[in-house]
Amino acid sequence: MICFNLMEIHMPRSLLQPTLALLVRLTLVMALSLPLRAMAQDLAPPEGEVLLTVSGEITQTNVGATAQFDRRLLESMQPVTIATTTIWTDGVQQFTGIPLIRLMRAVGASGHRLKATAINDYAVDIPSSDWVENGPIVAYLRNGAPMSVRDKGPLWIVYPYDTNPAYQGEVIYARSIWQLDRIIVE
Repeated sequence: MICFNLMEIHMPRSLLQPTLALLVRLTLVMALSLPLRAMAQDLAPPEGEVLLTVSGEITQTNVGATAQFDRRLLESMQPVTIATTTIWTDGVQQFTGIPLIRLMRAVGASGHRLKATAINDYAVDIPSSDWVENGPIVAYLRNGAPMSVRDKGPLWIVYPYDTNPAYQGEVIYARSIWQLDRIIVE
């Protein structure tokens, strides 16, 4: 930490105010950049099987130019559980996963849409307007159990369909991609 007494600085009065303004700006820039540096250190590399790879317009990476997540990393990101019905399942289901907005913040996403792609190369576009609080999650558990590939897993983008009528339409259903394994932020 650098400390100095401004009263001991000897310079013409005409330079003192611009110099102080510059010091204040530099201090603010340094202070605002600390959370980004801390976040970068928090994105550890995966140790297990990679379930999701995020690339594109991101600032936080852990493997080359990508952010890769195994189950342990996903579970460490403050998961949430939502209860909702879907058009693909019977009755109310419990889905546990990472809110899409939290995942996008963790990777420092700066794009305007996601190209979400499944294991079989099926792809959908998800606009940044869907990255909202109480919006979709990247689910890795259904009714408390991991989802197999045969059961729409291991990852499924699930919207809280029952809590918002805007989530009950063909456009949103099409964005609810299962067997998700990669996202490109564009």
